[in-house]
Amino acid sequence: MKTQLKLSMAVLAACFSFSAAAADAAKSMRGLDVAAPDPVAAEKSYVGKRPGTQQPVARTFSTQPPVIPHAVENFDEINLETNQCLDCHGAANYQKKKAPKVGDSHFVNRDGQKLDEASAGRHNCVQCHVPQVDAPPLVDSDFKGEPYVKKTDAATAAAAKKTKKN
Repeated sequence: MKTQLKLSMAVLAACFSFSAAAADAAKSMRGLDVAAPDPVAAEKSYVGKRPGTQQPVARTFSTQPPVIPHAVENFDEINLETNQCLDCHGAANYQKKKAPKVGDSHFVNRDGQKLDEASAGRHNCVQCHVPQVDAPPLVDSDFKGEPYVKKTDAATAAAAKKTKKN
């Protein structure tokens, strides 16, 4: 009986010490207890102001969708009937509005066919393009993106290089 009682007490003590050690072991990258609820982040305001008053935000890597450099709070919600982004960035108005044109990739459907209008699969702009917010990173990172060069800039640079050789 004494042996069984000692064994039960030893198992119980081991369970308590293991559970205490396990509770201290898991920490998130931000140093928070993973079991605790995440604190609510402070609401950040968007960096951009009126459309056309901001410079485009530099891209971090070549295939990054450009971020929206202007405020979007007063824009209508994008739905199947309306897309206020296309009022300025659509093929019909971008030159008049002095806005960047919707990318050529937006005029190709999923089967690779070129279209006259933007593809319905690319209709929801804010699925890839997001407004810029000045927020500190959640974790430290030493990521360095590759410099983004516009196709026209790359072609101009290559032509200038070729001219210098001649």
